[in-house]
Amino acid sequence: MWKFVEPTEEQKIEQHYNAMLDSVMVISAIINGSEMTEADQEDKIDAVDRNVRHLQIMLERDFWTTEDMTPVNAAVAAGTAYIG
Repeated sequence: MWKFVEPTEEQKIEQHYNAMLDSVMVISAIINGSEMTEADQEDKIDAVDRNVRHLQIMLERDFWTTEDMTPVNAAVAAGTAYIG
């Protein structure tokens, strides 16, 4: 029988951080033109905006420990500039 095991706090933080890095990759890929190549500019801006907002919300969380937020902050800056 399957039994649910609650993730540890460290595992939860890692999951959140990995989700943030996914948003970093999405923002970077849209900006560099390797993703959403067939989408119109409005859809690209919307996708970047959603991911930037996700990162901004997560940056405000108080559970971070030693995670490197350098790529996250860079993606927020680049995404914000892209959105205009």
